[in-house]
Amino acid sequence: MNWLKTQTAILAMVLAWVFAAWSYLIYQHTQMTSQPMSSMWMPPSEPLAWRFIDFALVYFMWAVMMAAMMLPSAMPMILAFARVCRQQNKAVYKLTGLFTSAYVGIWMLFSTALALLQWQMHGLTWLSPMMESQNSISAAGILFVAGFYQFMPIKNACLVHCKTPMGFLLNEWQDGSAGAFKMGLKHGAYCIGCCWAQMLIMFVVGVMNLLGMALMTLLVVLEKTLPLQAKLICNVVGVAFIAWGIVLLIA
Repeated sequence: MNWLKTQTAILAMVLAWVFAAWSYLIYQHTQMTSQPMSSMWMPPSEPLAWRFIDFALVYFMWAVMMAAMMLPSAMPMILAFARVCRQQNKAVYKLTGLFTSAYVGIWMLFSTALALLQWQMHGLTWLSPMMESQNSISAAGILFVAGFYQFMPIKNACLVHCKTPMGFLLNEWQDGSAGAFKMGLKHGAYCIGCCWAQMLIMFVVGVMNLLGMALMTLLVVLEKTLPLQAKLICNVVGVAFIAWGIVLLIA
C-alpha cells in the first residue's frame, strides 16, 4: 500500500509537469490563432534582426515543447527508478526528482540547438513568420533525414535502452544523489539519440502545430512501449517518413 501511494504521488508530480507544459503550449497556440498579426510577436525573418528576447522566447517555446512531448515517454523509466530506490530503502522522492530533473535538463540543452536551427531556417525563408514550413524541398529533406536515421544502428541501440527500463537501471545504476543525477543525464542522452530526428519534423508540420505535437508524442510513446522488436518499429516508422517526404516532393 505504501508503495502504491508513493508511485501515485510520483506519477501525479510528473503528470503535473506534463499538464503545465501542454497548458502553456495550448495557450500560446490560442494566442497565435486569435490575435491579429499586427499585435502578435513573431520571430524576425532576418537573422540579424533577432534580439536576445527573440532567442529567449523561441528557446523557451522549444524547452516547454520538449518537456510536454518527452516526459510522457519517460514515465516507465521514472517509475522503475523510483521502485528500485524504494527496494534499496533510498530517499525515493529526492532521488527520483534528481533523476527526472537531469533527464529534462538534457532536453532543455537540446532545445538550444532547436532554437538556433529555427533562427537559421527563418533566415533561409524555410519558415514563415507563423513558424510554418514554406519550402517543400527543405521539408522533404528533414523527413528523409528522420526516415533514414530510423535505419541506423545508433537509433536502434538507443531505442533498446529506452524500451527496457530495468535493463538500463541494472547496467547503469549509481548510488547517491550524484549517481541519480548522472543516470538521468545518461537516460536523457539515450533518449535524444533515439528521438532527435523525430523532433525536427515539427519544422515540417509547423512549430506550433498542436496536432503535430500530439501525434509525435504518441509516436514516441508507442515506439518505447509497444511489445515489438525495436528494429521492426524503427524500420516501419522510417519507411513512413521517407514515403511522406517523397509525397511532398511530387505533390
